[in-house]
This record gives sequence, structure tokens and C-alpha cells, in this order.
Amino acid sequence: MIMRVIVTRPARDAAPWVDGMVAAGLDALALPLMAVEPVANPEPVHQAWGRMDGYAGVMFVSGNAVEHFYALKPASALLSIARVAIKTGANSGSSARSLATGPGTVAALMRAGVPPASIDAPASQAGQFDSEALWEVMGARVKAGQHFLIVRGQDGTAPQTSTGAGRDWFANRLQEAGAQVDWVTAYRRCLPPWGDAERRVAADAAVDGAVWLFSSSQAVANLLTLLPGQSWAHALAVATHARIAEAARQGGFGVVCESRPTLPDVVASIESMQ
Repeated sequence: MIMRVIVTRPARDAAPWVDGMVAAGLDALALPLMAVEPVANPEPVHQAWGRMDGYAGVMFVSGNAVEHFYALKPASALLSIARVAIKTGANSGSSARSLATGPGTVAALMRAGVPPASIDAPASQAGQFDSEALWEVMGARVKAGQHFLIVRGQDGTAPQTSTGAGRDWFANRLQEAGAQVDWVTAYRRCLPPWGDAERRVAADAAVDGAVWLFSSSQAVANLLTLLPGQSWAHALAVATHARIAEAARQGGFGVVCESRPTLPDVVASIESMQ
């Protein structure tokens, strides 16, 4: 029996996961549980670009953070970076390290033109890709007085009041080491535009043995919002982090497995549920 998998990443991010799972012999389909949009006011991002030379490192919470932050790079920042590059001979034009928690964010940084030598991230063989794993890589190098920027997303249209458990933890470690931390919001995470067709697919997948793939706790929360009253007691899920797995369990999912967030590991976890 071919297992059906519901990939809940945003539409553009979901496509390569669906393709990879189909190639691995699974019946995968995309049902995005999050939409990603630009911020309404880009000025804070422009201001952050103007301060780039003062940062020791810039942490990006996701590939979307990278893409939206670089999409809002002002022309004045390009000129400043070019001047620094001429003066120092550095390709990146900035002394700031780019910090990433996983390979997807690393790939986005490289697409944006950041040299691999300027990126700090967990090794591809790491047991997990998260803020804790990133801290193990670069935490010992943090010095008192250094200044760091964290580029994040914002949920819906509400003011930013929460930064996420992993990002909070990372910011706290920086501050405990004597560093200063700034935050900037580069994109918005919103509910996807579901209609009756999407709700029918989701309701069927709650009871027909399909496996839900969650890569975000927000995706779990959005599912509960989009399909209120639905029982998930007979639903199966694979989560790519312990915090996401706990959100799925709290949401009522009957069976939840944890997996490293790589395609081979996720496929293996799904197949183990047969």
C-alpha cells in the first residue's frame, strides 16, 4: 500500500518535498498551512541594512527570512557594501557572519550571493537543525560587546510579541555572553486561502491514514484554526523537531513521530509508520 503524505509547507517550499517523496514511492500532495507575504512597512529592514557593518552576525530564522531580507536590500546598502569590498578585498563586503539553523537557510543564503565561508550553520550530518545546534557551532566565538541581528517573520497582522522558542533561546544565549541583539521582521506568515476543496482534503486526511508532515508549530496551529472542531485522534503526523511534535500532540494528533528535517530521514520515518 502506497502511503499518502500531506506536505504542509508554504506552496513554493512544498513543491520540491512533494517531488522528492513521489520519487521515493510515496503519494504526496501539497496542502500549505502557511502563506508567506512581504511586510507592509519595509523601512525597518532598510534601516537594518544600513547598520550591517556594525553587526558581528546576522541570524536568519528560515530561507524565507533570507529571501525577503535580501529582496528589500536598498540601493544605498549596495553602494556601501561595494565601498567596503574595494577597501578590504572581501567578497561579501561586510564582516557580519550569516547564521543559519539548517541546510534550507544555507541554500537560500548561497542563492543570495553569500559566500559559504561566511556562513555558520550546523553540519549536514548534525542530529538536529535548530538554534541549539547553531549555538554549538558558533557560541564559543561570541564576545561581550558584539552586536547581532535576528531576521524573523511575523504572524498575520498582529504586532510582533513573540519571537519563537528557538529564537528566544538563541537571543538569550547571545545576551548572556554579553552581546547585544536587534530584531527585524522581513516577512509575514499568514493563514493560507483555503476553500471547500482544501477543507475536504484535510478532513479526509484526519481519518484515512494519511501522514501529515509538519515543519512548523505555526502550521499545526493554523490547521486547528482552519478546521475547528475536527478530531485528530486517528491522524498520523511526522514532525521535524521536538517542539513541533509537541504542538501536534497538544493539537490532538493520535500518532506523532519525530524526524530529522532531511528528505531521506522524513521518508524513512513515514515508511516506519506502515
